[in-house]
Amino acid sequence: MGKLIYEGTVKVDFDDRTLAHLQLVIGTKLRRGEPFHFTWRDDASIGDGRTTVWIHPRCSLIYKFYGSRKPQLNPAWIDALAYTANSPTGLYLVPEPSMPPLREEHEHDVVG
Repeated sequence: MGKLIYEGTVKVDFDDRTLAHLQLVIGTKLRRGEPFHFTWRDDASIGDGRTTVWIHPRCSLIYKFYGSRKPQLNPAWIDALAYTANSPTGLYLVPEPSMPPLREEHEHDVVG
């Protein structure tokens, strides 16, 4: 289970795989200088509501991963999350789509 810390005070848990995808999407938006809202559902232990933060190039973000291995990224999920981040409502979690099949390369497939 990983943790996203916003401005040193707002802390939310995400599994490492989800957090890795969020880091990529958020980083891409911030490199472009594009601020946006990020909304997530709160855990039932703190009221089962939702939280929204304003992500901007000068905000303080910490991504804390608890696993030692870097998760494999799903390009389809990155695209889906980026789509929400670029919408008027801002970034929010969507279910992970199926991973595209890995293409196997074989020598006999190469036409020379």
